[in-house]
Amino acid sequence: MGSGDVIDSLKAITLDPAYARCVEWLGTAWGHAVAPSTPVQDFRLHVQAWLHHFAAIFGLDAVSRVKGFSPPEMALPNHPDVFYEFVRTLKECGFQWVLVQEHSVERQDGSGIRQPHIPQRLVAKNSYGHTQSITAIIKTQGSDTKLIGQMQPYYEARGLSRVDLGGRSIPQLVTQISDGENGGVMMNEFPPKYLDVTREASGTDTPPVNVTEYLEYLSAIGLREEDFLPIQPVLQKRIWDRFPEAAGPEALEKVIEDLRKEDGRFHMDGGSWTKDLSWVRGYENVLGPIEKVSALFSEQTQNVPACDPRYRNALFNLLTAETSCYRYWGSGLWTDYAREVCRRTGDLLQHDF
Repeated sequence: MGSGDVIDSLKAITLDPAYARCVEWLGTAWGHAVAPSTPVQDFRLHVQAWLHHFAAIFGLDAVSRVKGFSPPEMALPNHPDVFYEFVRTLKECGFQWVLVQEHSVERQDGSGIRQPHIPQRLVAKNSYGHTQSITAIIKTQGSDTKLIGQMQPYYEARGLSRVDLGGRSIPQLVTQISDGENGGVMMNEFPPKYLDVTREASGTDTPPVNVTEYLEYLSAIGLREEDFLPIQPVLQKRIWDRFPEAAGPEALEKVIEDLRKEDGRFHMDGGSWTKDLSWVRGYENVLGPIEKVSALFSEQTQNVPACDPRYRNALFNLLTAETSCYRYWGSGLWTDYAREVCRRTGDLLQHDF
């Protein structure tokens, strides 16, 4: 919001080779849009916009080093077709791994994750039978900000031993994430604790490590993504148990509807950092306008180059309308903002094109 000095102060650790290897940036969606309930074509626009924005600040070389993706609100789609497009977007945008919440994924037999501290192979299959996969790093459950403020991952990692993967003995990796400031923890507690732990951990068998650095180490000893255990978004096992292979979208929706009728707890709302928050249910008054203006954007800008100021203005408004903040609070002023931004975007699309 105009505080360019804050971004400038990050350029040293991003651009100077002496420091750049010590810090890993993760990609995300430009407008903090949650993947389960954002139109798939728009989520791709969010990811592309983030890459463009990052490159404009730090340069093409810096953006080429961004290999990991952090989904806004840790929200992972579990609808097969939506999830397939999510993975496809990440891979086509150059990402090699994604951070996921432990309880938002399952093993292919439907059971929970048993080894959360080693990489997994996150498999996406759509209703046509097409498959894609991407390496997943599990963010383990817990009170995120407080855990990071106290550098809990280090103390957890000290109690872990090496494990066998693909016939090789590897160290395990503890990964946590915080969404920012809560209760003064990151501002007051994290900096001194980080320095203390870094001093204590350096030169030991439990070093701080970036995820891409860790994955490159695994690759150097001969491990590949195919060696990682396959996992999938939560509740998909129940779909594949009764879905005819490659039967198409209509058959998929029929299976999903049948499962919903049989079990009120079954859902295709995706998973995020909290088990009891859906980014779909209860937000119809926001999702309806978003879907309408998304369709209008796709229709009106079909033959308009992305460099056209009209396109860029409409895109800015569309992506802004899809931020998770407009849904998080459920009702009130924020959802009013969402509908108003959608209205303004619709006006731009109808009058400027």
